[in-house]
Amino acid sequence: MISTTLTTAALAETDRREPIRMGFGRGLLAAGKLDDRVVALCADLAESTQMHLFREAFPQRFVEVGVAEQNLVTVASGMAAAGRIPFTSSYAAFSPGRNWEQIKTTAALNDQPVKIVGSHAGLNVGPDGATHQMLEDIALMRVMPNMVVVAPGDSIKAEKATLALAFNGLPSYLRLARDSTPVFTTDATPFALGEAYVLREGSDVTLAGTGIMTYHLLVAAEHLAAEGVSAEVVHVPTIKPLDENTLLASVSKTGRVVTAEEAQIAGGFGGAIAELLSERLPVRLLRCGVDDRYGKSGQPAEVLRAFGLTGDQLAERVLEFIRRGADV
Repeated sequence: MISTTLTTAALAETDRREPIRMGFGRGLLAAGKLDDRVVALCADLAESTQMHLFREAFPQRFVEVGVAEQNLVTVASGMAAAGRIPFTSSYAAFSPGRNWEQIKTTAALNDQPVKIVGSHAGLNVGPDGATHQMLEDIALMRVMPNMVVVAPGDSIKAEKATLALAFNGLPSYLRLARDSTPVFTTDATPFALGEAYVLREGSDVTLAGTGIMTYHLLVAAEHLAAEGVSAEVVHVPTIKPLDENTLLASVSKTGRVVTAEEAQIAGGFGGAIAELLSERLPVRLLRCGVDDRYGKSGQPAEVLRAFGLTGDQLAERVLEFIRRGADV
């Protein structure tokens, strides 16, 4: 278990906000400088996904396929078979939303190291509404054999994740948010594929988060502390493969777990945790996320609140979850 405990003071210093996708742009550029096998393909959204940084630095290694997501990943798979390390980017609603079958048959089935970057994922898209709020991608991608699935918590983690994925030799999915979100890690914060991190130690309940929801769980933990509840916050940026040892160690200590994701809880991150615990350590579990609904249009903070996923709302849900268990 790797612990990088965030204190109350450290949490208060997270005034810096930046879109997670900007970290991807920097990471891809850095990977391109390290290895000329790295190439980038985009479906007419280079600026939005921050792939334009790579395009400007390495125009001969950039391919604009246009609005043709199925072609996007099949061309990338061919380039991977020829020895390149291809990154593809689009909105998650379109990739993997429109081209899941091509990702499966050309990249994952053949174990080609294509990196699928789904930007503008989750409720964070806000005003674009339900059609563009990709909430099913975690479930879609983690069920695919050979596929690595990563949802970084902030832009710094996204930069590190991009560099790691560039050289992991595996088909991989990187999930990115659109709007600015709190930056709660630093350049010194560790990151490795397949590892989870204890950001705050506790004894009463494990709060396991992925993507931007980890920050909101840290806020929830502060509210819970005021109520006398000691919450352990575990950040799980790699959804597949899970860091089973860190999660099991935390849950064995606290005896109950709450998961949070900005996605459908059916088959998603919470589902992955439920599968692990049901087989290895059955305990009480509460999954927080989107429960069999489509998104809504509004500012990102408004939409998050509409789905009960802000820090104060999560704290209330955790308290009720604990109280229900006490009444059993």
